[in-house]
Amino acid sequence: MADFVTDAQVHGHSINQSSVIIHPLANIKRWLSTLLTVGCWLITVHSFAQDAKAKELYTQAVRLFAERKAGEAIPLMEQAVKQDPNFIDAHLKLGQLYEFTKRFDPAMESYRYVIRLQPDSPASGAAYQSLSTTLLRLGRYGDAIPYLEKFKTFFPAQSAQAKRISRQIESARFGQEAMQHPQPVEPKPLSSVLQTTPSQYFPVLTADEQTLVFTALKPEGDEDLMVATYNGESWSPPVSLSPNINTNDNEGTASLSADGRLIVFTACQGRKGFGSCDLYLSRKSGSTWSAPENLGPSVNTRFYESQPSLSADGRRLFFVSDRPGGKGRRDIWRSDLDATGNWHEPVNIGEPINTPFNEASPFIHANGQSLFFASDGHLGLGGYDLFVADSLASTGSTPGWLPPTNLGYPINTSEDQASLFVAANGTRAYYSYEEQKDGISQKSRLYVFELPESLRERVKPVSFLKGIVANGQTKKPLAATVELIDLKTNLVVSRVQTDPSTGQYTAVLPSGGDYALYVSTPGYLFKSLSFDFTQKNKGDSMGMNVSLEPAVGGSSAKETLNNLFFESTRYDLAEKSRTELDRLSAFMKANPSVRIEIAGHTDDRGDPAANLLLSQKRAQAVVAYLTHAGIEPGRMQAIGYGKVRPAVPNTSDENRQRNRRIEWRVL
Repeated sequence: MADFVTDAQVHGHSINQSSVIIHPLANIKRWLSTLLTVGCWLITVHSFAQDAKAKELYTQAVRLFAERKAGEAIPLMEQAVKQDPNFIDAHLKLGQLYEFTKRFDPAMESYRYVIRLQPDSPASGAAYQSLSTTLLRLGRYGDAIPYLEKFKTFFPAQSAQAKRISRQIESARFGQEAMQHPQPVEPKPLSSVLQTTPSQYFPVLTADEQTLVFTALKPEGDEDLMVATYNGESWSPPVSLSPNINTNDNEGTASLSADGRLIVFTACQGRKGFGSCDLYLSRKSGSTWSAPENLGPSVNTRFYESQPSLSADGRRLFFVSDRPGGKGRRDIWRSDLDATGNWHEPVNIGEPINTPFNEASPFIHANGQSLFFASDGHLGLGGYDLFVADSLASTGSTPGWLPPTNLGYPINTSEDQASLFVAANGTRAYYSYEEQKDGISQKSRLYVFELPESLRERVKPVSFLKGIVANGQTKKPLAATVELIDLKTNLVVSRVQTDPSTGQYTAVLPSGGDYALYVSTPGYLFKSLSFDFTQKNKGDSMGMNVSLEPAVGGSSAKETLNNLFFESTRYDLAEKSRTELDRLSAFMKANPSVRIEIAGHTDDRGDPAANLLLSQKRAQAVVAYLTHAGIEPGRMQAIGYGKVRPAVPNTSDENRQRNRRIEWRVL
């Protein structure tokens, strides 16, 4: 599966000086394996050659390997063990040479030979360790367990070594169980048209899955952000995201808002920053991306910040950092955007997500409740695995997270998995897969698979509303604010801005509740819309263009207050009407010279006189609320029209419901 987290982003070391943003994690793994292997050469097992010729060959091989000439060292070490079959140290070093050159089968046979010579001696500890680690790396969990259990007996029960081996045993048993109960996934390459560079990785998409941004590794080693679009049938050839963003240095690990108009990405060199890697933000207007802005000293520090993930509305940011105050080496942190456009001081999201080890690649789903991430600290199949955790806020509890769940096999394998992007509707997942040959990374490609049912049940899907906001008179696009409010809590669920050049917007709509959607901009009547998603199909999407009318006195323009709620035949305002009335109150306070008419209307059922009185009292109830909120009564006029001004013919229950309404207009 996906073997990609940035090299510097995971371990703080780069493969080469020219490329420090994104690299196959397997490269890091190999680099660490190299260090471990080199370190093993320092181990003395006190098994000296009895044959002088064997000792001479052994010494020559050790010297060649120190010069990084493993290929030349192997034949000499093979001759050494042939010359003296009981030369344990030579067998061990030969196994390490094979492992270093990715010849795993002969490597394991060398380790087994050492174990057969001295199965109960601590002198064979390095062989037990190397053999079991190789077996785990290859996903041969059942084969690894007996060697790990034997190796553990060489150490005191409470020692650090014994605890580390116990963790490996636990991981092996978990991996063995996971492979016996695989997830039903069938990954498929996303599109060959996207393969214009040696490697592509870290895909992110807009809520409608029509815009894809990913990191591309070019032949010269430069990493850039690329973009491609989907027309419903095929992907367009990828192009550079923007000359304002991509440079001759490396840019990578991007995150998009749901509408694709806000991007946060990582850069570690070539820009003025605060530390080794910083996060930068750019906004899109029309087809142009702005010059990137450093997120500033509240988010970026002299330490390491990378791997960003934006919430759907771009107002919450998750990222990885090794700054002080964390739970482990690299932790996931969170920062929120305030009303003035500044990022709050980040907070560590804490346990049970972060561990004493490394967490990486957070991805917050468009529902704002499902957090996907990679970790080598939670129980998994080996190395970095992918996990998902649910927000406690979704259960009505205090802020925090439920214990994470491993995504299972084959989403996770014995190799490292780095990042996953799950579509807003919760049906598809996108990731990077690193193709290898003889244990060596060849290239990385983008893949997609249908999310298995067991995970779909965990990921609450969201719908999205998209359209254009325009002046109702001139039809010109407007820069406006689109806000989604939970009518039960009166809290803002999402707030997005339209594109000032095109008026386009995309707003995520959570499933399973009553929501009000407000579209507003100074100088215009705000538009209120009502959405009941308690009965809607999960993952539905809708298109809705919105016309805003200028707030001009004497105009015939009027708007319906769609989020006012009354009991049948009564004029008492329901509690969830507060959201709407507070919006109207805010409009009046922002426009102190405006006078408005509040008009009540009914359908054609019932006694006309009673309907007229009911419509009048409902209009007066609105005026009374606004008066209590501080609006001068003289600025408002309440009038009831009863049934005489229907918005639509009273020919159905749906139409009659539309006619039972409160409207407002500027006098």
